[in-house]
Amino acid sequence: MARRKKVYEGKAKILYEGPEPGTFVQYFKDDATAFNAQKKDIIDGKGVLNNRLSEFFMTGLAQIGVPTHFLKRLNMREQLIRQVEIIPLEVIVRNYAAGTMSERLGLEEGTQLPRPIVEFCLKDDNLGDPLVSEEHIIAFGWAAQQDLDDMIALALRVNDFLSGCMMAVGIRLVDFKIEIGRVWEGDFQRLIVADEISPDSCRLWDIETGEKLDKDVFRRDLGDLADAYTEVARRLGVLPSNVTHATKPTLIN
Repeated sequence: MARRKKVYEGKAKILYEGPEPGTFVQYFKDDATAFNAQKKDIIDGKGVLNNRLSEFFMTGLAQIGVPTHFLKRLNMREQLIRQVEIIPLEVIVRNYAAGTMSERLGLEEGTQLPRPIVEFCLKDDNLGDPLVSEEHIIAFGWAAQQDLDDMIALALRVNDFLSGCMMAVGIRLVDFKIEIGRVWEGDFQRLIVADEISPDSCRLWDIETGEKLDKDVFRRDLGDLADAYTEVARRLGVLPSNVTHATKPTLIN
């Protein structure tokens, strides 16, 4: 496939025009960022691992009836996805207190929450992706009430699926964030899971030891991020056999 026009570049991915109308090619970079990109590094092989892991999770969600933008993986670093209209919100599901929730509410990290809690953040890097309420979302027209209800239902289904996947391999799903997009089928709108699901967007702790297997390894200088992501992929059975930390980006010319 020839390289197509770049449509968008974010911190961890690049979107290119797809081969058919209504599609994009999503390329996973090796860039690691934290604290709204104030901390940056290149982690060799990270994009390969996140591509495989996101494929695994998106495929699994589709099998249980949760719609996603994923169509197929193209190669080690790219996947074909549906073009969607992204709702400008990050949807966060928390099962245990960690990160900003611990800071805001004075909860000890690792405290199990009474039930999964869904939060929303406005997608705006300049503002630091601030936490917003459902009242804000409806008042400013970012989503309608029905959209919110559907987004929460989708997020909780994703939580059930991911929690089960992780528990089966000895990993605790502490929290995660997803993005949701709109697609139109005739006159009808449908909401689907978009962007990616990977250790970049989840907090994952080893159930026995509490070892962190997610981007907090990079945020908090706890070790080798590639080792953590590799362990997640290994446990889930999706570790590419020919990938090492020294794997460099394979560009399509």
